[in-house]
Amino acid sequence: MNLLFLLLPMWACTFSLLSITFLARPESTVYPISASVFLSKQNPISQFSSEMEAVSPGVAVVRVVQHQDLNKRILIALIVASTLLGGILLLLLCFWIRRQKILKNSNGKSKHNLEPTKAISLSPIVDRFNSLWMAGKKGSVAVVIEYQLLEAATNNFRESNVLGEGGRGRVYKARFDEKFLAAVKKLDGGGQDTEREFENEMEWLVKIQHQNIVSLLGYCIHGETRFLVYEMMQNGSLESQLHGPTQGSALTWNLRMKIAIDIARALEYLHEHCNPPVVHRDIKSSNILLDSKFNAKLSDFGLAVATGSQNKNIKLSGTLGYVAPEYLLEGKLTDKSDVYAFGVVLLELLIGKKPLEKMSSTQCQSLVTWAMPQLTDRSKLPNIVDPIIKDTMDLKHLYQVAAVAVLCIQPEPSYRPLITDVLHSLIPLVPMELGGSLRVT
Repeated sequence: MNLLFLLLPMWACTFSLLSITFLARPESTVYPISASVFLSKQNPISQFSSEMEAVSPGVAVVRVVQHQDLNKRILIALIVASTLLGGILLLLLCFWIRRQKILKNSNGKSKHNLEPTKAISLSPIVDRFNSLWMAGKKGSVAVVIEYQLLEAATNNFRESNVLGEGGRGRVYKARFDEKFLAAVKKLDGGGQDTEREFENEMEWLVKIQHQNIVSLLGYCIHGETRFLVYEMMQNGSLESQLHGPTQGSALTWNLRMKIAIDIARALEYLHEHCNPPVVHRDIKSSNILLDSKFNAKLSDFGLAVATGSQNKNIKLSGTLGYVAPEYLLEGKLTDKSDVYAFGVVLLELLIGKKPLEKMSSTQCQSLVTWAMPQLTDRSKLPNIVDPIIKDTMDLKHLYQVAAVAVLCIQPEPSYRPLITDVLHSLIPLVPMELGGSLRVT
């Protein structure tokens, strides 16, 4: 039927062409007797024509010649029109056959990929993301994902699929096919703050691509609820590893130092290589995610700001225990605020305690306040180290990490080092196979 609709205009064009040909032919006019004088001045076409001119006016001869020319024109027009029409019909037929084949193949693939329980596969999305990431391209990597697909992948957001919970909502494990898993953050409640953080994280993670920064695969907007889909990090957050059921038992000294330099590399990229530089503003152990090999990646860019804009209508935000004192008390935000929070994370890795320990219903103890006097005393330092890693490291390395942590958590921002200096201080303490420069014998 579609082909018929395509052919009708072509037939119309052909008939129009023929009509124009007929209408454009010269009229077979019988010249009046007075025109015989003019005709007699023309060269006769043949001897027969000359004889006829002697007997009667040249009207009949002119009419015969004009009819012969007209027949030739009509014949040529018909041949050209039919040739053009035939060629166009052949091209349309080839196009229609090819289109049918493409539709048939696509329908076949769709039926093959659609499973009753899985709905749609995300493989094309993952392939597209991987190709763009490997090519190092900037721009829109995240894709729009249908809400029904997220429902199917998370088993309708079942409790058993919950990976963690934050201030804005929960994170769910999503299985899109047999091989591909992802993490879906569900931002509940709506409101300006939620919308602003959602858009902010989308903007930054689309721009930023680094091996130690979590990758955003897609997003979904469903009513007032927002969803962000990330790459799956199989070992969860650093917070769950250190303070969860295992209490850090899976994290050796070398793994902890590897996690520290991974996050230092992420911050160095944000502070030194982004243009303009970026302040994360929410460095904490729950925002540090670990993959199957304990590679650490920084996540949650909902509060991130560009340097130079951080003091313009920026609401005080962050997590108590990690927030730098100058930002908490005076609202001053710089890249040194991230360095302070990194120092607190380093203390968590070293000591195994939370940034704020609840002492009673009304009192909490700060890890920084409690640890500072002991970090600078070499005789006391080994006694406050996490029992899981105690006596498993070279004491010189322990003293050096403690010294770096002390510098990072200095109350005065100008006394804190740049994150680049922190990174170069830690790299020699990590074995080469874990991303450092230490040769282990």
